[in-house]
Amino acid sequence: WQLTATKPGRRVVRDKGTYVILRELHRCEREPDVLAACENLIQVLIGDEPGPGMENLLEVKIPEEVEEQLRRRDQEEEEEQERWRREEEEAAGDSTPCPEEPSG
Repeated sequence: WQLTATKPGRRVVRDKGTYVILRELHRCEREPDVLAACENLIQVLIGDEPGPGMENLLEVKIPEEVEEQLRRRDQEEEEEQERWRREEEEAAGDSTPCPEEPSG
């Protein structure tokens, strides 16, 4: 996230074709925390550039109520990831790999 916090960093990530790689990873990835990270980064890459005064997202002041909402969302995501891990442990050995793209 540090790289996409600034406008020049976002430009570098976009110019390197990261969106295409993340799009393909998202199709095959099963782990919720990796999927969430892909989705968040994709939103940064395809979203509009932040307005004036928000060029460095690490320096933006977040209102307390929004910060609390984000904390609750993070907690819910962590709980979902933990449920997923338990289910995966129970079903160990029953995984299907990502299908290969057809050649040609």
